[in-house]
Amino acid sequence: MVNDLLDKLVDKSITKEELLEKVKHNFDLLPKIIDGVSSQKAAIRYGCGKVLMDLSEEYPDKLYPYMDFFIKLLDSKYRILTWQAMFIIANLTKVDKDRKFDSIFDKYYSFINDEYMVTVANVVGHSGKIALAKPHLIPRITKKLLKVENIKTTQHLTDECKKVIAEKTIQSIDTFFPHIEKKDEVISFVKKHIDSSRKTLKRKSEEFLKKWNN
Repeated sequence: MVNDLLDKLVDKSITKEELLEKVKHNFDLLPKIIDGVSSQKAAIRYGCGKVLMDLSEEYPDKLYPYMDFFIKLLDSKYRILTWQAMFIIANLTKVDKDRKFDSIFDKYYSFINDEYMVTVANVVGHSGKIALAKPHLIPRITKKLLKVENIKTTQHLTDECKKVIAEKTIQSIDTFFPHIEKKDEVISFVKKHIDSSRKTLKRKSEEFLKKWNN
C-alpha cells in the first residue's frame, strides 16, 4: 500500500503536500518515506526528500533516529539529495543530543569548497540555524564562513556567484553575531563588500554595519 502511495508521486495523483499530511497523521509511514529517497524514480526520490525536509522543520525529533542516513546522503551522486540532506541535518542539530553533527562538522563544511554555487550557498545559508542550535561551534562556523572569499571560481561558480555567497554569509552571520567573540574579523569582512557592484550585497553590508558596527 505504501509503495502504491509513493507511485502516485510519479503520476501526480498525489502531491508532495498531500503525502506530507499523511505522514503527519501516521508516522508509521516514515520508514517508507526514508526508503523512497533511494528510489530509482526521480519523482519518488525527490518527492520523499522534500517531505522529509518539511518534517525536519516541524518534527526534528521524529527524524533524528535517521540522522546517520542523512549524513550518508551527503555523499549522494544526486546533488539535489545532497542539498536536501544538508537542509535536514541543519534542522536536526537542535535535537542532536549525541552530537553527531559535531563529528561530521569538517565534512559538512568541506562543501564550502564545492564547485557548484548552490551547494556552497546551502552550507552558508544553513549556518545560522546550526550556530544557534550549537553555540559551542560558533567560533568554528564563523571561521569557515569568513573563508568564502577565498573559494575558487569554476564553470558553475563565477565571480558573480561569489557575491551571492558573500551576501548569504552576511545574512547568516547576522543571526548569531552577538555570540561571536572575534567581531572585528566579521566587521572587516563585511566592509569589503560595502561598495559591491551587486546592489543587494551592498545593501546587506550597509544594513549589517549600521546594526552592529557601533
